[in-house]
Amino acid sequence: MEEVIEKAINRVIESMHENLAEQLTVDDMARTAMFSKFHFSRVFQRATGVSPGRFLSAIRLQEAKRLLVATSLSVTEISHRVGYASVGTFSSRFRSSVGVSPTTYRRLGGFATRIHPDGRLRTTPRRSAAIRGNVWLPPGSQPGVVFLGLFPDRLPQGQPVRCEVLDQPGVYGISDVPQGTWHLLACCVEEPDLDPAPLIPSPRGAERGRVLVGSVGPITIRRRRSSGRPTCGCAG
Repeated sequence: MEEVIEKAINRVIESMHENLAEQLTVDDMARTAMFSKFHFSRVFQRATGVSPGRFLSAIRLQEAKRLLVATSLSVTEISHRVGYASVGTFSSRFRSSVGVSPTTYRRLGGFATRIHPDGRLRTTPRRSAAIRGNVWLPPGSQPGVVFLGLFPDRLPQGQPVRCEVLDQPGVYGISDVPQGTWHLLACCVEEPDLDPAPLIPSPRGAERGRVLVGSVGPITIRRRRSSGRPTCGCAG
């Protein structure tokens, strides 16, 4: 039964990628999966950790980011290609999820020069905690700069609650973490001069290496203690 569900979800995800410009509904996705709407929504959430609608929105924004950096298409053209009828709605959704406007994202080449944690979540010493752990890479990977960010959902959108940047994989510590349940994302860009992996553009036109990502969560922070010392591995 699990294999049937996995194949059904994979069909739906392929359909999402192939029909980003279309107005896909949960009913459409359920028909592709050949499940009832209720059963499909439940198994998709269980398998991915997010609803079908949020998963589709994340795919659309990811493709929009790729098009902004890799093509000269206008923001309006890109918004239509990824399924938004209104460029205003697309720009607003992009800014709230990515943290900058589509135009700024293109100008930066997809790489922010500075990361600002979400200032809405301020804490006091008695109501915060620290998360410590270790970031490791798969065998054969080349160490590079590592970004660590805490987000409220499995999908990293908007500004992180707290963040840290390491010169290379290793021990990390994120302090002043507010109470709540968070997901930790690690992202590492391999050193390009050591690894002939596929390249992505950078703001200065320099070559950057393969991007590796990993995540841990949920991590629950309660008063006077945390849920543990998470270790995060990055994979391509």
